[in-house]
Amino acid sequence: MPYATLFRSEEVSAVQLYFPSELARSTVSALGELGCVQFRDLNAETSAFQRSFVKDVRRVDEIERQLRFFGKQIETAGIQIAPLDYDNISAAAPTVQEVDELAERTRHYEERINSLNGSHETLQRRYVELIELRHVLKQTGGFFDQAHQQTQSILPEESEEVSLLDNAADMEQQPADGSLAVMNIGFVSGVIPRARTMAMERILWRILRGNLYMSQVEIDEPINDPVTNEPVDKNVFTIFAHGKEILAKVRKITESLGATLYQVDENPRQRREQLTEVNSRIGDIMSVLQNTRQTAHAELRYLAANVNTWMVLARKEKVIYQTMNLFNYDSERKCLIAEGWCPTNDLHKVQNCLRISAENSGALQPSIMSEIHTVKTPPTFMRTNKFTQAFQSIMDAYGIATYREVNPGLIAIVTFPFLFAIMFGDLGHGFFLLCAALYLVLNEKKLARAGREYGEIFDMAYYGRYIMLLMGIYSMYTGLVYNDIFSKSMNLFGSQWKFPEDSNAATISGVQTGTYAFGLDPAWEEADNGLLFSNSLKMKLSVCIGVIHMTFSLCLSLINHRFFKSKLDIVANFIPGMLFLCSIFVYLVICIIYKWSVDWSKTDAQPPSLLNMLIYMFLSPGTVEEPLYPGQAQIQVVLLLIALVCVPWMLLMKPLVLRREHNKARDAGYQGVALNDNTRISHSNDDDDDEGGGVVIAEQMHEEEEFDFGEIMIHQVIHTIEFCLNCVSHTASYLRLWALSLAHNQLSKVLWSMTLENAFATRGPLGVVMLTASFTMWLVLTISVLVVMEGTSAMLHSLRLHWVEAASKHFEANGQKFEPMTFEF
Repeated sequence: MPYATLFRSEEVSAVQLYFPSELARSTVSALGELGCVQFRDLNAETSAFQRSFVKDVRRVDEIERQLRFFGKQIETAGIQIAPLDYDNISAAAPTVQEVDELAERTRHYEERINSLNGSHETLQRRYVELIELRHVLKQTGGFFDQAHQQTQSILPEESEEVSLLDNAADMEQQPADGSLAVMNIGFVSGVIPRARTMAMERILWRILRGNLYMSQVEIDEPINDPVTNEPVDKNVFTIFAHGKEILAKVRKITESLGATLYQVDENPRQRREQLTEVNSRIGDIMSVLQNTRQTAHAELRYLAANVNTWMVLARKEKVIYQTMNLFNYDSERKCLIAEGWCPTNDLHKVQNCLRISAENSGALQPSIMSEIHTVKTPPTFMRTNKFTQAFQSIMDAYGIATYREVNPGLIAIVTFPFLFAIMFGDLGHGFFLLCAALYLVLNEKKLARAGREYGEIFDMAYYGRYIMLLMGIYSMYTGLVYNDIFSKSMNLFGSQWKFPEDSNAATISGVQTGTYAFGLDPAWEEADNGLLFSNSLKMKLSVCIGVIHMTFSLCLSLINHRFFKSKLDIVANFIPGMLFLCSIFVYLVICIIYKWSVDWSKTDAQPPSLLNMLIYMFLSPGTVEEPLYPGQAQIQVVLLLIALVCVPWMLLMKPLVLRREHNKARDAGYQGVALNDNTRISHSNDDDDDEGGGVVIAEQMHEEEEFDFGEIMIHQVIHTIEFCLNCVSHTASYLRLWALSLAHNQLSKVLWSMTLENAFATRGPLGVVMLTASFTMWLVLTISVLVVMEGTSAMLHSLRLHWVEAASKHFEANGQKFEPMTFEF
């Protein structure tokens, strides 16, 4: 059994499984609980509607639709849905009987909820109508009294210019107890939304030419619309007019504007009796509505306690049948045939799972698994835990590693937080980050149960809690190296610089008496050239770390070439690439370290500029104006010649060697040489399967790619140009380590000087108030800006350095992720 490691992806074996028809569902369910088999689609040419278990999938889809409907109803009712109890929920898929019971239960509750909703909507609509009718009955008494006084304005006159509401003093008085029906005057009463009353008045005025009398009163409280359940302001109105045709027009116009009309009697005694009856009916409907709401609420509370659990069961059932739709059916043997991938270390688990599933079912014929050989490239499987998972996800976001190549996720566990810390280095800010990460780590079980209730941003922080933990630790370390805590230095071991105490000169030069024990000497903080010194140090340090990181990444490509036994890539790509990188950029790092190691105060020469040295190395080979060491001119000429030789070496050797091998193979009678970027056989994952008699042939002959020298030459030209230019641009890109560290330090100093420094200068009671306010402002801005925002920026820059600068030296990222069938949602 191969040893599992994160250095490269695990070995994955191609397997073929035979499931007896009566065992298929239970066995696939058990494999879903195990979660270590990725099945291939053996019915790629068959549409989703023609597969064997499409009816079962549709049945589960219907259950999921019903559960989503329950969720919307529960949310509308304002009931909290019970979260999943991960400790008690079973990882096993539901049995057939449980699925049948679930389907029947969801169907019953859907009918029940729809029935209650329909009853409630009908009762609510009737309740609103009675409330509106009650308002109409209360207000129409006054309307009729006014109408008796305005009968003359209602009757038609010869003049077409009649006022809608004439002055009562100018009209002929009518008897107060006279009937409007005797005068052939009718009326229309109802309720209309307040926003449409003006439109109704204008339309009636123009159509009826003023031959009407209308009264309206606003209803004090808004009335809920029975359809939208939103409050609407309404008015009660009564319109008096002469003639049946005119009244018919009034009814049509008001109803078209959304008015609700009600039958009201002109007789006051009958209106009072009608009002008494309406009040009684309102009380009855309110009682029925209350009972309906309570019943619906009780049903929804029960559903809220179970809907998440039922949804998990439905999803598991759907996964089972979707997986079985990938299989072929052998009608002669009455079994299902499946193919897939399984980690070699987990093959024994699958065998045990098949055996236990057959024993539990009591079947005479067990399921069979056999390991098969195939030319197809297996998927990439990295076995991770809660600590390594986040780091692996960072590199997987850039690309999935090719099968069995070196995994950059393992390297990122160290390099990612380290490069972050170089840009973020501050002991105090790193401590804040460490405290936040420790809280997430120590409470990870409790926070995991909380789910997504804290929001997506918190979920991201929780997922990367171990990344934050290492970033905090590394930042505290680099803060000690920089001797920087909230933009201030700490004198832990005593400064090794001495300054004259009695000097009155404008510029005082210190004398170094020794070396500070760890990190930067605190004397540099107050020195006038302290910023120049720290900038020079961090800039050169970023170049050194960048070259080391790129060189290490390039060495990983050697490990890949050796593992895949690609000697040509070692000789034609790795060796010239490493020589080119070392002859220029590793040489620059050596010069930086050498310059640091020389005590220039004890020599007659001035320390030379390394930037000018590198520039004149190309512009004036063999000439050095300010030598750094003896024999520098001759060594630089040799290094320059090596770099120049490496370019045609890298450009021409691989295409020419491949062309020679192809010609030899052709002369010997073979078709050609199958190639990919690493000159090893790498086949596509297209599933070309032969079906015959129910037997699936897993191992296919792969068609060899035709040799095209022009295509290979173009590819190598691009690779050579990219590598040479990237060596320069990527080295410059690592200067972001210095730039972000400088920006972080300067921003921290500005924040300190603008807040706490001013507060410390104030004495007395005012100083206490200013110190409290300044400290609060400083703390909030430090956490929100310097820790959160600057930390996010440094993390993104570190991500870029890993994805581009380092990964381009060795990472192919042509793999496909191993995605097994699993019940983990």
